[in-house]
Order: sequence, then C-alpha cells, then structure tokens
Amino acid sequence: MEQCGLNRREFLMVGGLAGAATVLLTAGGSRAEAAPVAMTLDECIGLTPDDMARRSAVVKNAWDYIAKTVASMKDGPLRQAVEGVLANPAPTFMQRLLDPAAKRAVWQELAGRGYLKEIVFEDFLPPVSNVHQSPHSFLAAPGSGYQSHHSYPGGLVTHTALNLKASLALWQGYWETDQLMLDRDLVIASQVLHDLHKPWVFQWGSNGQSRTERVMAGTGEHHSLSVAESVFRGLPAAVCVAQACAHTHPGTPQDEAEPVAWIQAAGVLLGIDPKAQGLLAPAGDTVPLPRRIENFVCHLGDHDFVISVPAAQWMIPLLKTIAAEQYGLSGADLAGKPFNAFRNYVFSQTTIMGLYQVYATQGTGALMDSVGALVKRS
Repeated sequence: MEQCGLNRREFLMVGGLAGAATVLLTAGGSRAEAAPVAMTLDECIGLTPDDMARRSAVVKNAWDYIAKTVASMKDGPLRQAVEGVLANPAPTFMQRLLDPAAKRAVWQELAGRGYLKEIVFEDFLPPVSNVHQSPHSFLAAPGSGYQSHHSYPGGLVTHTALNLKASLALWQGYWETDQLMLDRDLVIASQVLHDLHKPWVFQWGSNGQSRTERVMAGTGEHHSLSVAESVFRGLPAAVCVAQACAHTHPGTPQDEAEPVAWIQAAGVLLGIDPKAQGLLAPAGDTVPLPRRIENFVCHLGDHDFVISVPAAQWMIPLLKTIAAEQYGLSGADLAGKPFNAFRNYVFSQTTIMGLYQVYATQGTGALMDSVGALVKRS
C-alpha cells in the first residue's frame, strides 16, 4: 500500500481521477441507461436479482463510481486485490472449514469466547457450495437484511458507493481543514471491502427474500467474515484493521473492544493469531498503536444507515399497502414471492431512499405514481 505524498495541487487533481478513469470492472455493465419501460407483475416475478440490478440506472451509476474510484488507486497490488473481490467476493477462507471437524472446532471456540449466542452448529455460517465462487455477484446483493437498509438487488452497490463518497469527502475535508495527508488508497480499500461478504451472507432465496443474518461477536456475521476474507487474501493489515472499525470506532476502551473482538473472531475463523499478523497491538486489547485516523474515517463513512434503516422500515409497509390496494395482492401472494419480486424490482430501480424522498416531499399520490411508472397496474 502506497502512502500518498502529494502537494495541495496534486491532492485536488487525484480526486478528479476517480471521475476520469476509464477502466471498469466487467461485472458492472455500461453507463446508466434511460428509465425502463413499466413491466407487468408477472414479468417482475420472472426476473432474477442480477436481472433487476443490471436493469437499474441507479445501480449502474453507483457501480461505475465504485469501479472508477478503485481504478484510481495508486497502489497496484492493492487495487488489483480490491478489484478481484468486487469481481468475485467468494468465501475463499472457508476452504479449511469445509472439513466438519474443523468447522465444529471453530464454532466451539467462538462460542466459548462468547462470540456466538444461541447459534446451533447447524446454523453456523452461511451455506457454501463453492469456496471459489460467490453465490451472488457483488452487483446483485442487497445492502442489508430484508427488513433493513438497501434490501434490494443492487443495494450493496448503492450503499457502498454512498459510503465511499462520504469517506472521500472526509479524506479531502481533513486535508483542507487540518492539512492531514491521509492514505487515500487505505480509505478506499477499507470502505469498499467492509461489506464484501454480504453477497454470501444475504443469499437470495427462491421466494425472493434474502437469508437471515446471524450475530457474531455482537454484530452482523458479515462483518467478521469480511475481515477474515481480507486477511486470508493477503490484504495489508492496515486495510483489514480499518475495515474492522467500520461498525465501531476505536476512540475509547469500551468502543475499541468491539473491533478488537471482530478481529479476534476473524482470527479464530482463520486459525491465526491476530497479534502475530499485525492486526492487533502486542497486548491484544487494542488495534495497532498509534491508532490510524483512517480507522475513524472508515467508521464515519459507514453511517448511511442512520437514515436508510428507518427509511426502509417506513417504506416497506407502504409498498405492501400499495401492492394490496393497487395490484390486488393478498394472502400468500402478499407474504411470498409475488410481493417480494414486486418490492425487489421497484426498490432496485429507484432505491428505497429515492422512493422515500418522493413520499416525504410529494406525498402518497406521487409515491403511487412512481411505483406505477415501474410496474403496470392490472
């Protein structure tokens, strides 16, 4: 990982590279297209999550932004590693845990440390069919659980893009305000990778819902699993530590205990000593000292949930009401795949946040019109 050594003019120029780079990851597709023609409900039901994400101009724009920003990183090996994860966020570290005995030993150790609560062995870790291939693309994954933020195909991309923009705004703001020359590559890599295993954790089911996430070390299991994957793939310790700080900052002993626990959980999953890998300080009770400011930037950048979680909790019931009143869904259809396909498609094309803004500023009528422009009323 290369430390930036830029003067002020060069600093401002490198920010422009994120918008000027032309190298794109092949999984993302082209530039944003015009809004799709309204579909029937039956056509929505026939779409896969990947189909929905690829049809979305919003998701494509977010993907292009992520790809271009990653392409602007100066550290070649780190950039290639991040691009590799985006192209295929496979759970490669699971290779050793395919052995039932090894998996059970890890489960027992995590439970013994208090990192797993009320999780029986049969529910430990998401299903794995191929450790070398992600069950879903990064592009098609939701951003969180099915009743939470960005819970639609492409939600991980829109969530990551916004977090990345926020993180880089902080990177630039700290330079302009405090003359802090933070490591831009570290800021980008940690933010892009901090949710890398959501395609694995939130696998789409046949009924259109995503898998229910379990808790590991006090937070969603995707977090420690993602840190473990980054360590296993050989990313620099500074990236893995900043990534671990996304959910909680290391500014006080009480707060710091959480990223320390997530790093320790990743160590158990991998069968390594985090201290020996430079992921924790020698005493094992803090992140490496002195604590890097980039750790805090990754945490501050991952705060879209403050509004996107309640927006989802407000919008999902509203959309269910629209589905019942305007599209005639009821009973099992309203609780199953027909409604799930309906909501997945609508949210993927406009985002939950986009629809919430329509509702908040223009009211229910405008919300129904926005939905009707996407899915034809019968």
